Formats: sequence, structure tokens, C-alpha cells
Amino acid sequence: MKIINRLADRFAKVQPLPAGVYHKQDTQDGKPYRVHLRLRPDGSGIFILNASTVLQLNPTAAEYAYHFIHGTEPEQAVKQIAGRYRVSRDTARQDYQGFIERIETLIATPDLDPVSFLDFERAAPHSADLSSPLRLDCALTYRLRADSNAEYAPAKRVDRELGTDEWRTILDKAWQAGIPHITFTGGEATLRDDLPELIAHAEKNGQVCGLLTDGLKLTDKDYFDLLLQTGLDHILFLLQPEDAKSWGALEQIMAEDIFVTVHLTLNERNITNAEQTLERLAKLEVKSLSLTGSDASLRDTYDAIRDKAATLGLTLKFDLPVPYSVSNPVVYEAGENAIPEGGGKAWLYVEPDGDVLPSQGSLEQVLGNMLWDEWNKIYT
Repeated sequence: MKIINRLADRFAKVQPLPAGVYHKQDTQDGKPYRVHLRLRPDGSGIFILNASTVLQLNPTAAEYAYHFIHGTEPEQAVKQIAGRYRVSRDTARQDYQGFIERIETLIATPDLDPVSFLDFERAAPHSADLSSPLRLDCALTYRLRADSNAEYAPAKRVDRELGTDEWRTILDKAWQAGIPHITFTGGEATLRDDLPELIAHAEKNGQVCGLLTDGLKLTDKDYFDLLLQTGLDHILFLLQPEDAKSWGALEQIMAEDIFVTVHLTLNERNITNAEQTLERLAKLEVKSLSLTGSDASLRDTYDAIRDKAATLGLTLKFDLPVPYSVSNPVVYEAGENAIPEGGGKAWLYVEPDGDVLPSQGSLEQVLGNMLWDEWNKIYT
């Protein structure tokens, strides 16, 4: 009977690991990183490094990632892998160590192409088979500073701002749905007194947390330190190139140990000096740039500026939320008035009253309310 049971065990169907979202935050060579693994019911998975690099994993690789995140002792991981997939321990050990080495290389070299160099299947966020978005953009408020040059944000649909507890509920609901990345936006999100509390709550959940801001309040070092200590992971800085205070704020932010993407909306006033603006950003060691235009008539000049950014080593980002500015920005890559590729799938946008849109500006396509509606109604 024991022999029969052993044979039955040997040829039994491999049972996948429990589906769900798993998270790890750690440092490597003094450099912080955060990874999420979204395990599907069939055992395959999506591995997300620092909320930016997305890898499709087969069940075996997903199991390796599972043990990496849980910090399983290598020999224990090898034992479980060998038993689950009916391979020798030597083979399991070699494969597992190889996987860990490739992940560590990717963490150490964020610009490394995982397809060409690491033999991973990299997925564009909008093309991955997702059961929930990778990011939720939360517009906490549409309020702006009294001295802001921007026109009023489109608050005509919003009757009220949600309270702190309501936003906490939304963050929890997002985490339960498997959304690993939160970006707080607006309006000017730093006008909300509870912003540090909400960042801390996202951090407690295990979510990567970003902030879109004009940065002026971050010149208060105590306030900025508070945001960093509560779990802020990255900043999307709204640059106003004609304003000396904006440049001063950026210089202070760049002095801190946090990843910064600068957003620049090209318009008729600043486009003639745009190349000098980019050169100044490069001198400040800005590495990441979100670039949009305020008018479709600027398209040709925009293309030239985009090429200039590339020559300066500025990596262009087109999938981040953009601020409401003097004219609502046109993301040329998506087409004027179009939902950017990935909007409604790889990310969603929540208005201050909890209504969910595929992306910012798609005001006629309300998918539901994040606070009140069931998740399967909002995201299908």
C-alpha cells in the first residue's frame, strides 16, 4: 500500500501555490527596492519590481519568486520545488539559484533589459493579462494654491471630497484587489492635511506610493521628512519653468534620496526655451521626464524637444498621471482626447468623490464609485 501511495503521489497533478498578492520590501547593497508578485489560480504570475518593471512568469518561475519574497531558506525552497515538480534537488537548486541571481541583477541594474539579458518575458503594463490594475491614481482634491497659474481643475462633477477614513477604505479595497501602486494626485495633494496619514496607510498595506505635486510644500524640510518617513517612494514633480520658486523646490527635492520624475507641459510661453530647460534638468541629475503639450499645434516642436531629451539621457515616461495645467495637457502618443493605452486596464483614476474613470480626463466614462461599488463592477 505504501508503494502505491508513493506512486500516486509521484504522478499526482502539481497543485499551484495559493493565488493572491505577495510583497517584499528590502535593500540590496544599500539600495531599497520593493517587489510584488501576483499569483494567478493556474500558478503563473506577474512579478512587479519597483512598480515599473513587469515580468510574466510561468508556474515554475512564479514559485521561485514566491520563495524569494518569503525569504525561504534556499535548501527548504529547493526541497519544495523538487518535490512539487518531480525534479532532482540538484536541478531545482541550480534553477532556483539562477532565478535569484537574475532578479538580483535586475534590482541592481534597473535599466537592464530583462528580455535581452535575463531571459525573462517582459510585459508592457497595458498588454499583460491583468485581473486588476497595476496602479490607482487617487485625486485627493481638485483644490489649487491661491497663487497657482493653473486654471481651475475640472471639479464640476465633484460634489465633495472624501474624508480620511473613506480614502483608507479605498486604499484597502485596492490592496485586496491586488493593486500594488498608489499615486496621490489632484489638484495639489499636499493641500490635504491627511496626506501623511494616507501615505502611511498605503505603506502599511505594502503598496508603492507616489505623489504628484508642484513641490512647494516640500521645501518645508520637516514636512518633506515626514512624507519620506511615512513611506513616500517617488515623486512626480510639476515643473513651472518660468518660476524661480519651482526650480528652488526641485533642487531641494533632488538633494533627497527619492526617485523623481519631472513633468513638463510645453506651451507657447515656455517652448522657445524648452531645450535650455532640459539642459538645466540634466545638470540637476534628473533622469526621468514626463513630457506633454498643451496644444496639438505644437506637435512638431514637441517631437524635436523629445529627441533633445533623449540625447541628454532623460528617460521619457508616458504612462504616469499628468497634472491639470493652464490647458489640460495633450499626450500626443495617445492622441488628443483619447484614453492613453493602458488607461482603464493597467491603471485607473479616482476622483475626489470616489468616482472611478479609466484615466484622468475621461469624464464621460464613469466606471463606478470606488467607495460604494463592488470591484467586479468597476473592473471587468
